[in-house]
Amino acid sequence: MAVAALSPGEVSQLQQTIEMFEVIVQSQPNDCQSLEILKEAYSKLGREPDVVATSKRIAKAYMQTGQLSSAILEFETVLQRCPDDAEVQAALLEIESRANHAGMQAAGGDLSALGLDGKPAPLKRMRLAQEIDDGRKSFFKIFVESKLISATDFDKCWPGRDLSESVADVVEPFIHVLQEKKILPVDESLKLLSEKSRMAYLPLENYDVDIDLTRGFPAQVCRRWCVQPFDRMSKAILVATSNPFNQQAIKELSEATSHRLVWYLVPPADLLANLRKAFR
Repeated sequence: MAVAALSPGEVSQLQQTIEMFEVIVQSQPNDCQSLEILKEAYSKLGREPDVVATSKRIAKAYMQTGQLSSAILEFETVLQRCPDDAEVQAALLEIESRANHAGMQAAGGDLSALGLDGKPAPLKRMRLAQEIDDGRKSFFKIFVESKLISATDFDKCWPGRDLSESVADVVEPFIHVLQEKKILPVDESLKLLSEKSRMAYLPLENYDVDIDLTRGFPAQVCRRWCVQPFDRMSKAILVATSNPFNQQAIKELSEATSHRLVWYLVPPADLLANLRKAFR
């Protein structure tokens, strides 16, 4: 979209997005999802040098995490804009060297024989299919096994799940209940979840959320799991949650859209207020 075609409101929203996500990537420099959103916002505002610089940051982040093919694709987009960029050319040579080295090390390797194929045994797979992975096990390990709270307090605060019944109000997140019962401050919980999940943190109260977008998703899914689709960036939907380990919420929300979902960890109070406003 050309800058001239943007309305003042669209420009303001993009600038707000940039401010928000620049803060996120300062603390989490390898968060490729947030960097992608930044790059797109820069592009829409015609900030070409920032687009190129962010593409380089994305490619380097992919290199850091070993995603060499993704890094190559990102560097090649930079070369389309700047064919003589020496930094990118050097990075591509480094990737080629690393890929060749890794290929030699992996030659003849049998991941399944080492138990690294990631697939559970058949009986375990059948049992897992019957369970709902709402993040309870991960939370128990983080909060109870580390002795932050007792198992009794955990059971008292973890929300019950009965998928056969509809919910009339938003189910309050675990970390919100912990604070309400004066067991553990929510800021401490959020810091811990951000470290353990590596999900980017976003202070939603400072974001101009798209309530109409939220209402386009099933109320029962949003209420039950306390998740909120709050903005759209190109082909991605940004989603807020206070439970970064809830695979069931990811599954159910993904079934409601063809867009890619990008998740952010947010304070539960912001989520509750927004969802109650969206689904009265």
